[in-house]
Amino acid sequence: MPPSEILLGLVIVAALVLYLVLGGADFGGGVWDLLAFGPRRGAQRRAIEHAIGPIWEANHVWLILVVVVLFTAFPRGFAAITTALHVPLTLFLLGVVLRGSAFTFRATDLNHDRGQARWGLAFSLASVAAPWLLGATVGAIASGQIRIDPGTGVVSGGFMAPWLGPFPVAVGFFCLALCAFLAATYLTKETEGDPAVQEDFRLRALVAGLAVGACALGAFLAAGPGASRIWQGLVHRPWALPFHVATAAAAVGALWALWARKFQRARVLAGAQTGLILIGWATAQYPYLVVPDVTIWNVAAPARTRSLLLGVLAAGIPVLVPSLLLLFRVFKAERQRS
Repeated sequence: MPPSEILLGLVIVAALVLYLVLGGADFGGGVWDLLAFGPRRGAQRRAIEHAIGPIWEANHVWLILVVVVLFTAFPRGFAAITTALHVPLTLFLLGVVLRGSAFTFRATDLNHDRGQARWGLAFSLASVAAPWLLGATVGAIASGQIRIDPGTGVVSGGFMAPWLGPFPVAVGFFCLALCAFLAATYLTKETEGDPAVQEDFRLRALVAGLAVGACALGAFLAAGPGASRIWQGLVHRPWALPFHVATAAAAVGALWALWARKFQRARVLAGAQTGLILIGWATAQYPYLVVPDVTIWNVAAPARTRSLLLGVLAAGIPVLVPSLLLLFRVFKAERQRS
């Protein structure tokens, strides 16, 4: 069996994949709410609200799982990340809270069009800012610009420059484009009853898919001078070429499925593409939690703590996953009937 540090790292990566595949589409829905236009913009916004309304806040459970495992299994790593990147992380959390509140207030403000417009704008802008901040945070962690003494936890390198460099900024836009692509692709399936709106989201998904490719290229080029560890991993490791081929196949397959109007297949391939991107980042960065000073080995909690955490996860995940599946099944089916 792999060491507990690796098992717990895999749990973090898996939870991040699920968060981006599911919650990322919710953020992307806000992007398309902001960019709704034309004679069907009202129908587009209603389709977004209809799709994400029943269960969208439940997707944050995966982010909560990441935080809990990171805090418990790698406490000094958690302290290092939240200290060095407290500015973008705080702004990200404020964005999550603002978009949730604004979404609710817009839905309940039934008699004031101006108020609905203001809450809708707040929801949309927060939906754009939050994934960009999340991507910039990931880029900063991988950039090597954050220096941390693993023994004392003292952070050097400043609190602004590491996440505002070219590479983190590029990763932020990459994350934003990926969320928009997921949302538009998922919405093609959600709007099967309205062919005109479905076609709107199909065209948006195709454009967003091309934007994902352009942003991926930009982040890769920025990684050379801005995140050499990631660049080396994505270029020189033995798994690099097969991994790039698999990711490209999923991306091209998703675009082809959208072009051919095979929307269920497009959803699956878009999710696979997203998962492969995150797994590639994690594999290229291994074994670092924060490049270049903090690894899963030098900040791990005591063995007893890690063993207890693995036991709790083994007992809890078989309850969590079926519960979420039931939640999706019940509320999505109920919303479809209505």
